[in-house]
Amino acid sequence: MENKKTKLTLSGIAKKSIENIELAKTQSKNSVVIEKKPSKFAPRSNFTRPASVRSKPAVSTTSSFPPRTTSAPKPASPITNDYEKRKLAEQRATRRLKGDTGKPETKKRELKLTVSRALSDEIEARSRSMASLKRAKLKENRELTKEEIQESLKPVKRDVNIPEAITVRELSNRMAEQSNNVIKHLFGMGVTVTINQTLAADTAEYLVKEFGHNPIRETKAEEIIQKIKESRSENLKNRPPIVTVMGHVDHGKTSVLDVLRSANVVSGEFGGITQHIGAYQIQHESNKLTFIDTPGHAAFTEMRARGSKLTDVVVLVVAADDGVKPQTIESIKHAKAANVPIVVAINKCDLPEADPQKIKNQLLEYELIAEDLSGDTLMVEISAKNKKNLDKLVESIVLQAEILDLKTDFESKATGIVLESKIDIGRGAVATVVVTSGTIKKGDFFVSGLKWGKVRALINDKGENVNEAPPSMPVEILGINGAAKSGDDFIVLDSEKEAKTLSQNRAEESKTGGSPLTFATQDSAFADKSAAELNIIVKSDVHGSAEAIKSAINQITHDEVKPKIILSDIGMVTETDVTLAKASNAALIAFNVKPSKEAKKLAENEKIVISSYNIIYEVLDYIKLRMSGLLAPDVQEKIIGTAQILEIFKVSGTGKVAGSKVTEGEITSGASARVVRDGAIIYTGKISTIFREKDQAKQVSNGQECGITLKDFIDFQKNDTIEAYSTTTTDRTV
Repeated sequence: MENKKTKLTLSGIAKKSIENIELAKTQSKNSVVIEKKPSKFAPRSNFTRPASVRSKPAVSTTSSFPPRTTSAPKPASPITNDYEKRKLAEQRATRRLKGDTGKPETKKRELKLTVSRALSDEIEARSRSMASLKRAKLKENRELTKEEIQESLKPVKRDVNIPEAITVRELSNRMAEQSNNVIKHLFGMGVTVTINQTLAADTAEYLVKEFGHNPIRETKAEEIIQKIKESRSENLKNRPPIVTVMGHVDHGKTSVLDVLRSANVVSGEFGGITQHIGAYQIQHESNKLTFIDTPGHAAFTEMRARGSKLTDVVVLVVAADDGVKPQTIESIKHAKAANVPIVVAINKCDLPEADPQKIKNQLLEYELIAEDLSGDTLMVEISAKNKKNLDKLVESIVLQAEILDLKTDFESKATGIVLESKIDIGRGAVATVVVTSGTIKKGDFFVSGLKWGKVRALINDKGENVNEAPPSMPVEILGINGAAKSGDDFIVLDSEKEAKTLSQNRAEESKTGGSPLTFATQDSAFADKSAAELNIIVKSDVHGSAEAIKSAINQITHDEVKPKIILSDIGMVTETDVTLAKASNAALIAFNVKPSKEAKKLAENEKIVISSYNIIYEVLDYIKLRMSGLLAPDVQEKIIGTAQILEIFKVSGTGKVAGSKVTEGEITSGASARVVRDGAIIYTGKISTIFREKDQAKQVSNGQECGITLKDFIDFQKNDTIEAYSTTTTDRTV
């Protein structure tokens, strides 16, 4: 059988050696005829290849080029530039075919065909061009049915969760739609918005339906919390009452608690007044009572309001020698607003000037009628100093608690209220919590306001570590991820994921649920913008004190200067606070905290004053003093004499002298003066000299004539008036 011949074209650029070609032919069953393709790089010189060729029986004589032999001598002719170009081109082509291009590997089809590639089994798979691949893809697409094409082009319907407020950007992302399309749709509805504009839930729901998606309204964080609070079992037990002690400052609230708990808390309060909310639990016979001590200072109104909302019974302490005061009245209003029963403790009955009956008569005005006056308000005459009738006071509180029949679930998820929060060095954020229901245990995950955490430690009012806290028990909780806000709720959840999610939802709702942008009111638009501002930075030990200071400062008002709190936070004074005070020219106040070493050093270098205080009314006095420094002093002017210019003289060595007659008062040398011409002031300065009959005089009285010279003024005219006056400067205060 005659061998079938295959004709291949071999590029001169991609040639293999003769040995490789011979090997390829011996392995093949078919004869191979190799035809040389004319080279692009034809020699222009006299360069010729060796003529000696080694004959091989299997090689056809039809080859267009003679085979090379290794035994032939090299040509002696010099190598020209064309040969170097040709050799360089061959080297480049070889590297390209081997894949050694120095560039990232591409999927381009190799256009040159070699003998080794032709004899390879994979040549067919590798030699497919990009065009053939495209044609195959198009053919595959044509084979799709019409129904499949329609199904592929059908829009995707998604379930979109919609919170109470959502931005246009977030809504677009949840729908997988371009934000431009959403904005255009709103424009078509007549609503002009930006990509960061907040949309209400109803508007977002309408847009989701318009774009063909399924809207799902998310449950509010507060609704979730409310469900948790309402999910109580039937296992109800009696709990200790929560009693809040209220009243005017220095009426003996903390002293009464000191005796009850046999501790000396007053000594630890600066200025002898309570500036924090303290929570304590005492044991009286078989009954436990939780007491909350509130400050009586006027600045701590919010603290008293917070205590009244949490409490079951309010103990109103009134000094028998002082009577009903403003904070006493305010405490009564807070208790009545919270619908809480009141037990009146008339303190300091041991003093000679004490008059308990007077106190009872004063309380009649506020609808607090004692039992001996046919009323229903329990009033006990006590003396914290002599420990008089304190047992009777506790019995009255227990009686009120029994009437209220206080019960709660001990086994459910714990809830409570944050009384106070602070940042403690070494312990981090610490929150004082009173449990209202359920039992808090170590390891519980919880949410408090916008913060969340895991209970890592529970510390009772005596400073002891406990493993759990039942209802009505005040404890300090460690493990919160930031300083909680006083008055926030405290809720225990099942897992860390739930706590994080609820905290994040609350944070988002607080950002998006703020008041919308509104036009300026008439009062704010026409307000005096020229009023000076005193920037203030407040750092406090606990959140309640910072809150009270901020509220008290904002109540300081003046027409020409006003306070502006740019930062109110808890914790020690840091370098950041000092830098902010320098940049804003602010008063830096440290209340019950100390600056760090770095902050103190930076303040000394930058000459920033850190004002440290322990008593709140000292802070307010300092703020008023700083605000007074921004007020312009009060300047009062008094005219002491008037002179009329009659003639003008020229005196050698002196210049122009105004010959004048004193019409009112007296003219004094060196006094402040002004020149009035036709009702207009043309000069303000000082009187230089006064001449009286060619002699200098210190003063000239009414009716006398004299010559007057003024400092830096000689433009006198007849009938001008010279007024001499004195000024009195008085500093103004807020």
